[in-house]
Amino acid sequence: MDADAKGKLRLGIPKGSLESATIELFKQAGWTISSRSRNYFPRIDDPEIECALVRSQEMGPYVAGGNMDAGLCGIDWLMETQTENDLEIISDLIYSKASDQKARWVLVVDADSPIQSVEDLEGKTIATELVGYTKRYLEERGINANVEFSWGATEAKVVEGMADAAVEITETGSTIRAHGLRIVCDLLETHTVFFANKSAMADGWKRAKIEQIALLTQAALDARHKVLLKMNVGADDLESVIALLPSLHAPTVNRLADTGWSAVETVVDTHAVRTLVPQLKAAGAEGILELDIQKIC
Repeated sequence: MDADAKGKLRLGIPKGSLESATIELFKQAGWTISSRSRNYFPRIDDPEIECALVRSQEMGPYVAGGNMDAGLCGIDWLMETQTENDLEIISDLIYSKASDQKARWVLVVDADSPIQSVEDLEGKTIATELVGYTKRYLEERGINANVEFSWGATEAKVVEGMADAAVEITETGSTIRAHGLRIVCDLLETHTVFFANKSAMADGWKRAKIEQIALLTQAALDARHKVLLKMNVGADDLESVIALLPSLHAPTVNRLADTGWSAVETVVDTHAVRTLVPQLKAAGAEGILELDIQKIC
């Protein structure tokens, strides 16, 4: 059955800060997405998929409402729009431009502010883009505060005295500290998720396509901090070299035509290579190669 007969999977790509990272992830997973200037419908080299650029803040309602079959955005925006229970979360995809650590929404105040805890927000004004979640967070704790929507430059509103506090997203906190602000507490930890509406998951063909995307994008992420090491080892050194090698199961050892020598290969963490290679060399390994990996399934 061809793509036209089956229909197409409508996939939402997050527009904005996650856009380039998502396109890069899909490329590693096997799909090339080409953005077109002033166009919200990028090309993808798969006739079974149609892409649309959607703001992360709108992705949940779009997918839950059936405008898209599946999409990607931060779990924070699903919680903000209260659509997480109307969707099926397929996989967690922890990735960002700067690092693979999870981002956090934090309560920040001026470094000299008397506010030391959430309870101190009673009667105060808070600026944030995450208005709905912040209001519910405070209401659950019995705190009455004025939560105002911020279109951007949220930290500046605190610095300039336009708000007593802000709820802002950060990974390391360095930008917040650079603005002379102080983190009071964390409100929410977030990461990117791949999700679909329940109607799409009830369709056999769409479900299979969604699961294909989930499998290959996760395989690409799993490979990002791994490399393949290959080397030749003489029989007298083989046991010592193998003892040094971590692996998913066990190192692969193949005998070479040259009697007394074996080819050894294994997958290791990228950060371990700088320590491991000198140890392998000292243990007798020769011709050590380090190769990038695109996917680990």
